[in-house]
Amino acid sequence: MTPAGASPRRRDTGSITLELTILTPAVLLLLGLVIVAGRIEIASQAIDGASQAAAREASLARTPQAARAAATRAATEYLAAHNLHCTGVTVSVDTTGFAVAVGNPAQVTARVTCTLDLGDLSVPGVPGSRSLTSQSVSVLDTYRAR
Repeated sequence: MTPAGASPRRRDTGSITLELTILTPAVLLLLGLVIVAGRIEIASQAIDGASQAAAREASLARTPQAARAAATRAATEYLAAHNLHCTGVTVSVDTTGFAVAVGNPAQVTARVTCTLDLGDLSVPGVPGSRSLTSQSVSVLDTYRAR
């Protein structure tokens, strides 16, 4: 009992435990989202580099068929060198520039699509995979026989 006119002492024991119990899942979720965003950004940069390498290799080829093969090889080697493991990689090359007459400007376009696996992160609200695409253009030598 408290004497008349005196206020009872308020006790805050256990409040830190309660706050940590409430905040810990939120902090872990935020950390998981930062990791997901980082993985997506790193993969996006690697795919940009792969599409640039593919377009460059395609522009050095002499025929459209050789350009497609060189672009595919360059993109897969680039992704492997940067330790990016996609569940599916698609490389498409627009080789219509090879049909342009010598002396006229022409270009090739390489598009690399990668399906990035995010299932190992298990962050609520994040899909198990994400498709990332990058496209790059490289000019063909204007005066080289095609």
